[in-house]
Amino acid sequence: MLDDFMTRATLAGIGVALAAAPLGSFVVWRRMAYFGDATAHAAILGVALSLALEISIFPGAVAIALLMALTVSTLSGRGYAMDTLLGVLAHSALAFGLVAVSFLQGIRIDLMAYLFGDILAVSRTDLSVIWGGAVLVAGLIAWRWSALLTATLNAELAYASGIDPKREQLVLTLALAITVAVAIKVVGVLLIAAMLIIPAAAARPLARTPEAMALIAACIGAGSAVIGLRAAYVLDTPAGPSIVCVAALAFAATSLLRLLGRTATR
Repeated sequence: MLDDFMTRATLAGIGVALAAAPLGSFVVWRRMAYFGDATAHAAILGVALSLALEISIFPGAVAIALLMALTVSTLSGRGYAMDTLLGVLAHSALAFGLVAVSFLQGIRIDLMAYLFGDILAVSRTDLSVIWGGAVLVAGLIAWRWSALLTATLNAELAYASGIDPKREQLVLTLALAITVAVAIKVVGVLLIAAMLIIPAAAARPLARTPEAMALIAACIGAGSAVIGLRAAYVLDTPAGPSIVCVAALAFAATSLLRLLGRTATR
């Protein structure tokens, strides 16, 4: 079954969607959209270091993404505005990564594949990494779900409940770094933030509870991967951007439903 590249691509897209859905819900609730985008940009430096050290892309990307996220978490609130830190670190890491790639001798890489993804080239090994990372992220979020939710709702309520909001922020940061590293091969660094945010934003008007929103976001993300790949095959369009386009159409549809619902109740 896994000999077919479309089957591997479909399974890879579903794996990324399942990891991104609950995480994307917290990103939307905490208004951390730029945080995910910046972490993804920083991962390019990890790709360059991995190629220079001749190791797998995954550990290099996750190490740099995690380092960038921890640096932002540590320095924010200490005289640096969050958006300034994210802007400086994300663009600096992306620039250093691109410069580092230019110094690699004897290594020819398709940089566009890492910027926009190459889901059709996913191998069996990539598939195991993607699903391993997805299971790890889903397990981590499920384990800390209540604490993360309480810390997201109100920091003072979290302290009163014996929950350290900074520790939960660290858990979220770690899960985000793993997801970025896992998704680079599938949708590329420029589209990872879209897969995190758009399915969760599309699910929001349809959900009554946080758990329902994460579940609906997972369905929208997985459905976008399947339909987007089919559309790319039929229309001969780029696979990664096609997946994001389908997710964007889902967001437009749910937003229209919410607007019609509000109009009908008036």
